[in-house]
Amino acid sequence: MDKKIAARITQVGYETAGERSASFVQSDNQVLENTVSQKQPLVLMSTGEAAKKFPELVKKYWWQAVKKDTDEFTQATADSAEQGYFVYVKAGEKIKFPVQACIFLNKAKSSQKVHNVVIVEDGAELNIISGCASDPLALNSEHFGISEMYVGRNAKLSFTMLHAWTKAVKVRPRTTVVVAEGGTYISNYINMDGAEDIEMNPLTRLTGQGAVCRLNSVLVASKGSHMDIGGRVVLEVPKTKAEIVTRTICLGGEAVNRGTLIGKAEDVRAHLECHGLMLSDDGYISAIPQLDAFTANAEMSHEAAVGRIAPEEIEYLMARGLNEEEATATIVRGFLNVNIEGLPEALAEKIQAALDSFSLHKGL
Repeated sequence: MDKKIAARITQVGYETAGERSASFVQSDNQVLENTVSQKQPLVLMSTGEAAKKFPELVKKYWWQAVKKDTDEFTQATADSAEQGYFVYVKAGEKIKFPVQACIFLNKAKSSQKVHNVVIVEDGAELNIISGCASDPLALNSEHFGISEMYVGRNAKLSFTMLHAWTKAVKVRPRTTVVVAEGGTYISNYINMDGAEDIEMNPLTRLTGQGAVCRLNSVLVASKGSHMDIGGRVVLEVPKTKAEIVTRTICLGGEAVNRGTLIGKAEDVRAHLECHGLMLSDDGYISAIPQLDAFTANAEMSHEAAVGRIAPEEIEYLMARGLNEEEATATIVRGFLNVNIEGLPEALAEKIQAALDSFSLHKGL
């Protein structure tokens, strides 16, 4: 693999020496790596290869959660040759170490159209660390990433997405996750580099009783970036639960935070939390929480807040020996401290170190 690409994707969780069950790397429209550790009970390959090898799965899953004609980006991807990653875990199999899947945008003025499919059958467990990144010279390029994920009965999928896009890249992910009875879906999304133009609002459907969904996001809107990011959860049947937690910092960019919870059945529980911290007089944060209840016995709540660091908080920490910069960095680190679940300890520590380093490097 090219050293430049390898160096860039390490910023989004890729490891060469870590404990991984399998690895997939795609640069532009070419697969650079597709390896599965010995005796791992899972299937990993490109969706193009999987479409030829598993026609029965294509008929059952391909373009079912996300419809081809959803918008111009899904249609353009559906009309292109199949590319992206396919992960399949059979019923009852619990994959101990994470699968890492990285998509890299390398060329300027290029269009990358990716269709990912993840299937975790009944009683199975899987942890995916997915990273998307681009070369700083990949100017005026676009990335369409369409992902369909299926979590079976009493199955569990932890999906961590790290983005490190550079400026002048248009990013349009489209994701739908379907969670069956007793299933659990945990999503962790981290974007600390921004992008010139990124818009994503993934949908999670809880279709079986006892299904649970947690969506956690940490976002930094740097100057020159526009981020329109959200999450939607539809609680379709009774006794389902959902939580959406987002932390956003504005450093001069534009950030729109959307969160939507839709309770369509009796006895559902859901909470939405969206907090923003303004650290610049430029840019903005727009928090748009939405709750839709269609039954009398739906328990749904939200809290949204956008503000600055309170001077008294700085003064409190300075009175205990910190200088102003250290006090500010401490507050920012605490603000970004979201309980990100399902991560290997090494990656969790790496992300926390990156947050700490970010706070100090920015002089916050």
